[in-house]
Amino acid sequence: MMTDSSDMFGGDDDGDDLPWDDDAAEDQPSAAELEAAGQESMFGAPDPAPKPAPVVSAQPYRVLARKYRSQTFAELIGQDAMVQTLANAIKRDRLAHAFLMTGIRGVGKTSTARLIAKALNCVGADGKGGPTISPCGVCEPCVAIAEGRHIDVIEMDAASHTGVDDVREIIEAVRYAAVSARYKIYIIDEVHMLSRNAFNALLKTLEEPPAHVKFLFATTEVDKLPITVLSRCQRFDLKRIPAKLLAEHFGAICEKEGVAIEAEALGMIAEAAEGSARDGLSILDQAIAHADLASDSDHTNVTAESVREMLGLADKSVQRKLFAALLTGDGGALLDLVSAQFALGVEPIALMRSAMEITHRITVAQVGRGEIKAVSEDERKAIEDWAKRLQPGQLHRLWQMLIKGHDEVKTAPAPLVAAEMALLRCLHAADMPDPGQLVKKLEGLAAQAVAMPAPAPGEPAPAPAPATPAMDWRQLVEHVEHYSIPMGAMMRGQVRVVELSPARLVFEQAPGFAMNIVEDLRKILREATGDLWEVEQRSEGGQPTLMEVEAKAREAQVSQRQQSPLMQAALAAFPGAQDITDEGQSGGFARRQSYGSR
Repeated sequence: MMTDSSDMFGGDDDGDDLPWDDDAAEDQPSAAELEAAGQESMFGAPDPAPKPAPVVSAQPYRVLARKYRSQTFAELIGQDAMVQTLANAIKRDRLAHAFLMTGIRGVGKTSTARLIAKALNCVGADGKGGPTISPCGVCEPCVAIAEGRHIDVIEMDAASHTGVDDVREIIEAVRYAAVSARYKIYIIDEVHMLSRNAFNALLKTLEEPPAHVKFLFATTEVDKLPITVLSRCQRFDLKRIPAKLLAEHFGAICEKEGVAIEAEALGMIAEAAEGSARDGLSILDQAIAHADLASDSDHTNVTAESVREMLGLADKSVQRKLFAALLTGDGGALLDLVSAQFALGVEPIALMRSAMEITHRITVAQVGRGEIKAVSEDERKAIEDWAKRLQPGQLHRLWQMLIKGHDEVKTAPAPLVAAEMALLRCLHAADMPDPGQLVKKLEGLAAQAVAMPAPAPGEPAPAPAPATPAMDWRQLVEHVEHYSIPMGAMMRGQVRVVELSPARLVFEQAPGFAMNIVEDLRKILREATGDLWEVEQRSEGGQPTLMEVEAKAREAQVSQRQQSPLMQAALAAFPGAQDITDEGQSGGFARRQSYGSR
């Protein structure tokens, strides 16, 4: 008789270890465990399972210009006058049917149009509000307009909808009331891109739209809009945002973003923005990314040096050193500074702009227009010192030369070479006399030459004082004789000079001449010198003519010769002899004697 045994079932006789025993099944390893143990003994323990990757948000990064777009009129910086006007119009229910926002890029034209749409259609958090200058931002119309999906706020880009057919769709749609909002609003961006026919098609609807329709136009080139459109809109000129206000705005955004930034860096970004908030935010975004790449830590710190490097600007201290070398005439130091800045990545055109900026700030400081704006105390002191030492004429002349050099660098095939030559030209011109002082000096020399007294009888004619040909009457007459010998002779014999200065002649006509020669003088002087002359005739006060001076000189020479011992002896030896003098070819005098009877 067969009995169960451990040999057959691998267990004791009591049956505790039988396969159908639940407790035994829990103690026995599973097939998967036995297989894993075998593989581990052959190949080693497997690698631990990787930890699950952290869940990354699918929300894409939004640039600062979009993330911090103004959502209320209080956030709209630099446009206080427009906000006040709109607030008064909404408060008194004097809303226009068409608004036109104009200004440079990035000052808030489209944002203002959306804010007006929210202000007119806001119903408040409780759903019972009316038009307000401070929309709640939480009601359904405010949220939908902010997200650009409200059915009654239609935004259209005029650059891609320029024709009459696009305007005809607007004209057909304005007849129908708003679906869910208080007003149906059309926002047309860059409205100057509409064609002439499209403007003409829109005029009637724009002048007398239905009460439930408002038009909001935005443009950067308001001069391209027809006057018929301008006269039908309430116009708001959005101003450039001051650099100081932009710097404060960017600083507040950096605090919200958890970014540390130096004040000088904020100032450079605000200046580079040129009054545009969007441009400044784009530059700030780039500066933060640039600082993140250069830093190994999680904390972002934007320094002035990194912004200067990113924008290709010259260091403020180097700017002052370069300007000082320009004023002191140190050409070697000037070229060394230019080369060093170029090696650091500073563009030559930026060097010219920095020199122009310092020149402008010094000139403004001389006028005394408020406190000097400077990033550092050293810069303020340097500008004050230059404002005291430099003359206004020097600064204006330097400005003209720098702006000419700026244009040359901008168009030159080798900007670095053009910048060096332009700065060296300014350097060598620093010691030149002021043009105004030079003209006064020449006028003084001319007056001194004209007022020279005639030689007394018996005295030789004094040599004329050295002067420029245009200031000395004798040399001017000789210059005219190269163009017209008759006119030169007329000037020698008829013109008694009263006053002579650059491009101005006041004269008295010598006695015995009745013909008016003013026009003839004006014409020949213009032909000979190339300048427009002011010629005036007076009745008295003139100096002797050149012929009168020469005649007196000859009489003096003859008198002196007749009184000489040799002439006295000759006359005594030959009673009745006469001394006859003729003008020689060289301008001197040849003596001819005739003898009478003894």
